[in-house]
Amino acid sequence: MTDTALPYAEVIGDPIAHSKSPLIHNFWLNKLGIEAEYRKTHVKPAELAAYFLKRRADPDWLGCNVTIPHKVAVMEYVSDPGRVGDLIGAMNTIACETGGPLIGTNTDAGGFLGPLLSSGFKGRSVCIIGAGGAARAILYALGQIGVRELTVMARDTAKGQALLDRAGLAGTVISLDAPLPAADLVVNSSPLGMAGQPPLDVDLAPLPSHSVVYDIVYAPLDTPLLVQARERGLAAIDGLEMLIGQAALAFDIFFDAQPAREHDAELRALLTAEG
Repeated sequence: MTDTALPYAEVIGDPIAHSKSPLIHNFWLNKLGIEAEYRKTHVKPAELAAYFLKRRADPDWLGCNVTIPHKVAVMEYVSDPGRVGDLIGAMNTIACETGGPLIGTNTDAGGFLGPLLSSGFKGRSVCIIGAGGAARAILYALGQIGVRELTVMARDTAKGQALLDRAGLAGTVISLDAPLPAADLVVNSSPLGMAGQPPLDVDLAPLPSHSVVYDIVYAPLDTPLLVQARERGLAAIDGLEMLIGQAALAFDIFFDAQPAREHDAELRALLTAEG
């Protein structure tokens, strides 16, 4: 049992201290007057099986969001009626149905696309940095809007090629220390540049003036990549945009209510003030 009678959802990962998801979900719960809560829980890879066994026995648990490094590993423990495993190959949201199986899905793809489409992006060529679980969702999302000219920059180029093959998309795989291609969109889907992680060392000089730079890292919010993009006059999308977008989709799944998106400006101010 939990230490509260309130129903709750949470985010799990390793590390997890940096997560802003509880602030987002609890902000919406408060605005809507819903008596529930959202937490963050540190779960190491070796603890996943025990975690799900324990949570399934808790009647107050509504499900969880999943962050690094568990987005692929969690697929072993859940049902997949939407074929998310086949289509994306990673999950970031697990819903607990009373008396039924755990259902896995992915809200990263929709969360990623929202701010990109709002920016008016109509480019064709994309460079994705990283080949992990987030990159899988991003590639799927880009495939849905017809992007076909793809470059994956990965530390492990074989892993980058496997990422393209899984998505069923043609593209080029280059190493992280290769020059950046002149893409219409550059996405950092890796943890590089996040607080406590190695920096992302990339030169944006090859990008044309119309390019968009999108960094899904949100701690810090102004990553060196985005600072460099703005200094070059390029359009920049920060990690809070995707974080809030994917959280909104997950909130509806957990709490059966639409989040209070009319308060996004206030929410962003709170998230930014938190650091």
